[in-house]
Amino acid sequence: MIEAPALRRLLVVDPCDDCHRLLPGLRAAGWDVDSCTLENAADRTCDVGLLRLQPFHLERPEAVKELISRSGTEWIAVLNQEVLRLQNVGDFVCEWFFDFHTLPFDVSRVQVTLGRAFGMARLRGQGTIHIDQPEHELLGDSKPIRELRKLLSKLAPTESPVLIRGESGTGKELVARTLHRQSQRHNKPFVAINCGAIPEHLIQSELFGHEKGAFTGAHQRKVGRIEAANGGTLFLDEIGDLPLELQANLLRFLQEKHIERVGGSQPIPVDVRVLAATHVDLEAAIEKKRFREDLYYRLNVLQVVTAPLRERHGDLAMLANHFSHFYSHETGRRPRSFSEDALIAMGKHDWPGNVRELANRVRRGLVLAEGRQIEARDLGLISQHSISTPMGTLEDYKTRAERQALCDVLNRHSDNLSVAAKVLGVSRPTFYRLLHKHQIR
Repeated sequence: MIEAPALRRLLVVDPCDDCHRLLPGLRAAGWDVDSCTLENAADRTCDVGLLRLQPFHLERPEAVKELISRSGTEWIAVLNQEVLRLQNVGDFVCEWFFDFHTLPFDVSRVQVTLGRAFGMARLRGQGTIHIDQPEHELLGDSKPIRELRKLLSKLAPTESPVLIRGESGTGKELVARTLHRQSQRHNKPFVAINCGAIPEHLIQSELFGHEKGAFTGAHQRKVGRIEAANGGTLFLDEIGDLPLELQANLLRFLQEKHIERVGGSQPIPVDVRVLAATHVDLEAAIEKKRFREDLYYRLNVLQVVTAPLRERHGDLAMLANHFSHFYSHETGRRPRSFSEDALIAMGKHDWPGNVRELANRVRRGLVLAEGRQIEARDLGLISQHSISTPMGTLEDYKTRAERQALCDVLNRHSDNLSVAAKVLGVSRPTFYRLLHKHQIR
């Protein structure tokens, strides 16, 4: 039995009369066709988009750019003679659309273009994407990320503190937000504080708040981050940078479940779930008396370790495409795919800055890319074309190897050619003949 081909979804935005005449033929060719106005396009689903470009789109292009950026698929522009005469229409279409067609339609050519656009969308790993789909915070399908999602689903419903460990840029705050989103506190506040980013003399006031007149400049009462998170989740990022004095105050709060504002004496009960994160070795910090051991055991009830990007190379293409779409609106450029050379270069890079580094390199690549794809040089990575040895015949490889062997042996035995010949396993006359052949003096 022959299996029917999968249905392909086409969204036609702001269709014209010619578009409507085109639709029956497309439906007969296996396309599930939907049409709408630009204002309603955000609620639709598609594999490929067809948009009739009008003069006001070029005057106010933000809506078209947002539609294409958020849809995550390929779009084809439909142009009439009026639009073709407008200034900069060519640059706009080349930047934001996979291809274009002029009116009246050549039906067979349109079908070929739609097929190519559909194939390109699938190659880029997009497929059917809902335009208004909320982005998943933990992207990837590698084994480490699948195991992480499974672990978080187990830890999220509990009330126990969680210590999140991992290198900088591996998404520790995303893990914390996922734990909060999947917990029973998801409709309560999520409050994050970076313990290493606040000056030491201000961090106690930031965490616990202060009363009016508690110190110079305290003109009014301030609610601290812990109190602001009441009922929800408190995320303490870079907990290893918290000063020792504040570590004692935090430990007291974890034990007694209440705080006192700076300058106040009234205990304030606070109900929060505490998540903490660090990239430093807390065990080593404890040995050096830089981190309290009792606080460590209070925070380290449950533990999550985020994998570095070098252990998640299978997720590189998916993450890179995600950032290409995420930053396209900011950079004002159409989301771009990545050339084979760029993907190879990404695969060979060690990613010391992890996912944060990848995001920044893709952001840079979107700005610098001159073609339809982002190249390795746009990402600031070494192109494989620039370092690969030129291909040649087997004889060419033998010649290069022969010359390299002569150069290597002369570097060590240039003062005694008899020894050099013996090392290579040839006679002295043969050695001289090889030197003459390769013009080595």
